[in-house]
Amino acid sequence: MFLLLLALAAEPHIVRKQAQLMGTVVEIQVWTADDAAAGRGAEAAFAELRRLEGLMTDWRDDSTIGQLNHHAGDGTWVPLDPDTARVIDKSLEVARRSHGAFDVTVGVFRGLWKLDNDVDGSIPPPADGAARTRLVGWKDLQFDARKRAARLRRRGQKVTLGGIAKGYAVDRAVDKLRATGLSDFIVQAGGDFFASGKRGERGWRVGVRDPRGPRDDYFAMAEISNEAFSTSGDYERFVIRGGKRYHHILDAHTGMPAQGARGVTVLAKTAFDADAWDTTLFLLGAKKASALLGELPGIEMVLVDDRNQVHQSPGMAKRLKILRPPTDGP
Repeated sequence: MFLLLLALAAEPHIVRKQAQLMGTVVEIQVWTADDAAAGRGAEAAFAELRRLEGLMTDWRDDSTIGQLNHHAGDGTWVPLDPDTARVIDKSLEVARRSHGAFDVTVGVFRGLWKLDNDVDGSIPPPADGAARTRLVGWKDLQFDARKRAARLRRRGQKVTLGGIAKGYAVDRAVDKLRATGLSDFIVQAGGDFFASGKRGERGWRVGVRDPRGPRDDYFAMAEISNEAFSTSGDYERFVIRGGKRYHHILDAHTGMPAQGARGVTVLAKTAFDADAWDTTLFLLGAKKASALLGELPGIEMVLVDDRNQVHQSPGMAKRLKILRPPTDGP
């Protein structure tokens, strides 16, 4: 009996670990027969996420981004740590390729919309958002790759890496898990997801959330392995007033919630790419997003537009199983 119990205990199974980091719940699931190894790997990954959060948060003055914002407009070149430099470099690349749809200087809108823990159902006057747009401009974020330093050109400008940093952090967490000898696991930080290896004999199954359905309700599914699957949607942080939904993904040109999409999911080889492009394609809307995808090899998309129509890239259509039409609603 004792030998039988040992044999059963050695069967591979899911080990789940969670931590509150980067403003969301981060979950790691490991397919393994060694619970202790899974625990060590998860702790190494969580430690890396805490480190990166400390560098890139815009909520602390002593972070790298906090210092960049503090010195906005005073001419100071702020030294960047290697991780923040990579994320800023990528942010500027995505801004260029999207013609400014993605813009990390939207940090100036922080506090305008109360859609986090401070949610109170209020809607700021459009004029307030329009006034802040004068301080938005990705070209004002000057980056010197050789010196690994950056500065903001005008006083009052602010950078936020909320639309891209979690993806980078997820990839670094994946590196830590693999460095401890683990190969079959997933890392999920809010809408950012990376699947490594397999769950037994199959890949990891992931769902595309129904933007107007209940939480954890999916209208499509795919099986992935060694890939990222990241989502931006208007259903995470929002209020509905007068039958209209106001959400947290803001148009850099207006300071108002972006129109044209309800949810975008991107499939890519890295969470860094998936996180950057899911936000960007959401901001662009179906027509412009589909056009841009032709210039983005390795990036696949499914987008639910504001009329509840589903748009897929050819590569995504080959991978995704549509279970039913998404639910309609405001």
